[in-house]
Amino acid sequence: MKLATPVRTARIGHSPDPDDAFMFFGIASGRVDTGSFRIEQVLEDIEGLNRRALRQELEVSAVSIHAYAHLADAYALMPCGASMGDGYGPLVVAREPLTREALASATIAVPGTLTSAFLALRLCLGRDFEHRIVPFDRILDVVAEGGADAGLVIHEGQLTYARQGLHRIVDLGIWWGERTGGLPLPLGGNAVRRDLGLPAMRELTRILRDSIDYGLTHREEALAYALDFGRGLDGTLADRFVGMYVNDLTRDYGERGREAIRRFLREGAEAGVVPPLAQLEFVA
Repeated sequence: MKLATPVRTARIGHSPDPDDAFMFFGIASGRVDTGSFRIEQVLEDIEGLNRRALRQELEVSAVSIHAYAHLADAYALMPCGASMGDGYGPLVVAREPLTREALASATIAVPGTLTSAFLALRLCLGRDFEHRIVPFDRILDVVAEGGADAGLVIHEGQLTYARQGLHRIVDLGIWWGERTGGLPLPLGGNAVRRDLGLPAMRELTRILRDSIDYGLTHREEALAYALDFGRGLDGTLADRFVGMYVNDLTRDYGERGREAIRRFLREGAEAGVVPPLAQLEFVA
C-alpha cells in the first residue's frame, strides 16, 4: 500500500493590505494546490514581519527589500511576489508644502526603520533624519493631527492622503526612477527559509506563484477579497492600488527588477545603512 505523503505546515506571513491579500487569494480561498504543505497565513504589518524574519520565525514571509540585506544568509528570495513602484511609490506628505531642505530637518512619521520606504527616503535626503515610528495605518492621522511634521506613507494611503488635506512632498518612486534612468523602486518581496531545503523552497515558490496567477486570472473575485483589506478604498481605488503593485513584475522580477534590487542595496551599503550583499540569489 502506498502511504500518503506527510503534510508539513508552512507559515506564510503577509501584510493585511489589498495587494498582498490579492496575491494570497488563491491560497486563502483553497483554489490553489498546496501539495505536501498545509498553509497557515500570518497577517502582520511589514515592519513586524521584517522583525520576525530576523528571528527566522516563519517559513515564508513578505519582507522589505531593505530588510532582506540583513536576512540573505537565512532566507532566499522567491522570483515572484515582488512589490515595486514603477514610476510611483511611497510618498512623503505634510500639512503644508515643504521644500526638500525643510524636509531634511523635519520630524517624519515612518512605518519602520527596516522598510524599503525608510531606506529610499534616507537615500533621497542624503542623510539621517529625525523620525518617529508609527503604525503604517496611523501615519496620515498622526500628521494631520500635528504629531509629526511629515509622514512616510506606504500602502493605500498613497491614494487617500489628500482626503485629510495633506500635501505630497516627495514621491519616492518618481525620485528613484529619475535617479536610476527608469528602474522601478524595489519595495517588497517574498522570502523562503533556506533550512527547509531546496525541494521545499521550490514547492513553496510554486504555490505562491500559482496563487498570484490565480488572482490575476480571476481578478474580480480576488479584488472582492482584497477590498476587505483596503482601509478607505472603494472598488475603483482598490483596483487601481492592486494594479500598481500586482503585475508582471510580481509574477517574476525579470532582469529589470533584479537590477533594481542590486542598485538599491548597493546604494544602501555605500551609505552605510545596510551590510553589503555579495550576491542576489533567487530560488531557481
